[in-house]
Amino acid sequence: MTRSELRARIEAIEESYEFFLAYAAQGAAGTGSGASSGQVRQFLARTEEALEGLGEGVAALAEAAGLAPASAYRGMAEVLGRDAESTLAAVQLVSAQKWVSSQLIDNLNASIHF
Repeated sequence: MTRSELRARIEAIEESYEFFLAYAAQGAAGTGSGASSGQVRQFLARTEEALEGLGEGVAALAEAAGLAPASAYRGMAEVLGRDAESTLAAVQLVSAQKWVSSQLIDNLNASIHF
């Protein structure tokens, strides 16, 4: 992962989170109708892509940059990796649902670490 790829992943996560907050406030029933329904799935997919391997990528970037103390950066990358994996599991569970309501996205927002 390059610094620009990391930056793109962070931006994707931030944009998705902002969309999720707005979607949660809409009160959408998640019946599959409307533009927001398709958009929420697009943002879920972008979030999944951004989270996959995030901890490992950050660890590799820190190592390549020679950041010291290396143990501190490795430790933080491990924490980030665990949080990303937990968040990814929650996002994948929501993505697997037939309907994605505002309430479900609100619960996702309350359950994730990003």
